Parts: sequence; structure tokens; C-alpha cells
Amino acid sequence: MPEIEHGSGSAQPATSSGGSPDNALFGKYELGRLLGCGAFAKVYHARNIRTGQSVAVKVINKKKIAGSSLMSNVKREISIMRRLRHPHIVKIFEVLATKTKIYVVMELVKGGELFAKISKGRFSEDIGRRYFQQLISAVGYCHSRGVFHRDLKPENLLVDENGDLKVSDFGLSAVSDQIRHDGLLHTLCGTPAYVAPEILTKKGYDGAKVDVWSCGVILYVLTAGYLPFNDPNLMEMYKKIYKGDFRCPKWISADLKRFLCRLLDTNPETRKTIDEILRDPWFKKGYKEIKFHEEDDFGCKSDKEDRDVTNLNAFDLISFSSGLDLSGLFDDSYNLVDNGERFVSAESPEKIIEKIEEIAKVEDVTVKRKKEWGVELEGRRGNFVMGVEVYRLTESLVVAEVRRRNGDAMAYNEMWRIKLRPELRSLMYQQLETQVAGN
Repeated sequence: MPEIEHGSGSAQPATSSGGSPDNALFGKYELGRLLGCGAFAKVYHARNIRTGQSVAVKVINKKKIAGSSLMSNVKREISIMRRLRHPHIVKIFEVLATKTKIYVVMELVKGGELFAKISKGRFSEDIGRRYFQQLISAVGYCHSRGVFHRDLKPENLLVDENGDLKVSDFGLSAVSDQIRHDGLLHTLCGTPAYVAPEILTKKGYDGAKVDVWSCGVILYVLTAGYLPFNDPNLMEMYKKIYKGDFRCPKWISADLKRFLCRLLDTNPETRKTIDEILRDPWFKKGYKEIKFHEEDDFGCKSDKEDRDVTNLNAFDLISFSSGLDLSGLFDDSYNLVDNGERFVSAESPEKIIEKIEEIAKVEDVTVKRKKEWGVELEGRRGNFVMGVEVYRLTESLVVAEVRRRNGDAMAYNEMWRIKLRPELRSLMYQQLETQVAGN
């Protein structure tokens, strides 16, 4: 049982005389067993004392996110979650806060992640189709409300006790307000194996179309039992995604294969839309349109309640997303990797390697060529060894990884940060557009 803090005002602690547990959260929820934990939050099973309903409560430590960029996403995240009231999207009931903790009260989805189920073996086409129909219903609903998930994958899909799918983790989602004057989104984010090829080109993308791509990857995983694009080397996997290099297993029907090829079309202009998916013969088999009344299913909050939630200035799902934010890879300089750094360039691999060799010669550092586009640099006294490898990411972009392989960290830092990096900065990819905060 976690340590409970009680809020002020209307959220008074429960008392023994009131018939509720003394340690009830805000006098409303009795917290039970730990369901999961992450870097910034823990999730507990809880019971609504008044109704007896089981819920999940995510307990967030404010101190761990205070002062970080995460806090700037709070109001945007609340705005997104308030828009989504659908049978196949995890419900958020309320957000409570104290001086040091944030409590997000959510629907308890008892069946666990879809990922855990598919890891035991692939589904039949009929079962895969049923989950996919529910997924498309939820995703289409999100798009109609101007919300784009951008991190759809089996780990973010839950299954309830009735075997129905629930979309969760909108931590990397975007809203239509973030679309730039060119009609596109520009933040690079998502989980590598599920990311659409146009995200990798850094030219902007349609949020609805990248969600459709991710849905296609999910459908492939459900019916094939493995990923369509996979490689232990991240850059090699990105190459496969960019080229649309995948094959359907022999047990997949011709109709499903055709359908998947349209979902995983590398050209977003000819990729299927949600409306086209809904009309597709493979998809339509056994499909019943999901009808519901938002007010009946979820209730309505008063304007005052909406203001109270917004003014909490505390709700933030982004910090708990398991997705990989790729935006750091495309900063106007570099980002950190293990024992080194990584940067993107629009120059050719040959030019980058030649520039490194030129600088190394001036610094009297030994250079050895490695692989096709790689070099190893060794200090004069052998006091450091560093490697640089350049990978072709797309037709116009490459990624260079710089790593310390051996020797003194200070000597490596001096060579990389003081000697090499300033000289290479002119080759590093520069943003062509002014970044818009939050997208």
C-alpha cells in the first residue's frame, strides 16, 4: 500500500466514523495491489468506496517531473484525453492532485496487453480481423476528433474481460492544432518497428496516415506472429521500412495480403485511408458498426469540473509512454547514445568520413578504415580509441554514430567535443523550418 496524501477542500480524508477506510485516497478510493511501475509512476488497483467499482490509479511523483519539459505538455494532454470517449479507448475518470503527487483514476482493463496474447502465438484471420475492426473504430474516432495517436502498437492495446480491445497510452499523440501551415505534423516520434517511412524523411507527415501505417503493422503482427520490418541493427530496420521491404507468410490469405500491401504502402498518398479501410471486403466481413452515445457511456462534466481538471496543471501521460521519441535524432546537432553521440547529416557518407580523416591528420591521430563507411581513431599514445560509423537512413539523410571504444574518457571527450564536433558541425543536418513548440 503506497503512502497516501490527502487533498484539501472537498477532497477530505476518510474517517472511521464515515464507514470508509482511514487511508482512503481523497476519501474516494481504497488502493490495493501494485499493478505496475515505471520511472515516474506506479499503477495500483483501487476500489471506488461509494460505488464499489474497480479502477486503476496511476500515482505520479511530481518531484520527478518538476522542472522538466514534461510539465509543458500537461494542459495539451488533458485537452486530448477530454476529447476521447469511445468504447475501445481506455477511459479516464478523474485527475486528483496533492502538493507532491498526481493521481490519475482510469478504467481498469483486466485482460492485460494484447502484446502478451500475441506473444503466445499468432491469431487466426478471424480473430485478428475482430481486433483490427475495433482498433480502426477507435482510431477513426480519434481522427474525427482531431487526435492522432502516433504510437500505436500491441503494447499500447489492452484487452478487457470480455475480450474487447482498448487503446491506451496517448503520450505521444498530437492534435490538429499542431498542424503547421503546410498541413503536416513535423515532430519525429513513435516506436521504431511501427514508425511510418515518411516520418523518417523529416519532410512532415499526415498524422492520420502514419496511424494507418502503424495499424497495418499491428494487423501483420496479429496474423503473422512477427514483425514485418525487423532487424537487430536499427538503421537496417529503418532501411527496410523506408523501402517497404516485407513479405507475407504463406498462411495469410490472398485478400489479407492485398489488404496489408495497401496499408503498408510506403507512399502515404496511395495508402489506404480509414474510409477506404471501412469499405474493404476483407475488413467488412462480420463487421458491425460500433454505435454509442458519449453522454450515456461516460457522463458529462460541468464547465466548472472541466476547469478544475485543466487547472490541476499536473496530468501528464507522456512521461510514461514506452514509445521512442525520435525527435532528438533530428535536432540541429546531435543526441546521446551509449558511450557516445549520434547526429544526422544530409551529406554523403564518403564526405563525412573524408572530413574526419582530414581533421584526424591535422591532430596526428591514427585512422583505420572499418567496414564500408566506418573509421576507428586512436590517440597518439593510445590513450583513447573511438569509432565512427555512418549509415544511410534515407535517400537524402544519413546517421553517424560516434562511440568511445576504449581508453581515457577525458581524452576521448577532448578529441570529439573540442576537435572533431566543431569541425563537423557544418555537415550536421540543420532544421529548414522553425520548430513549433509542442509538435
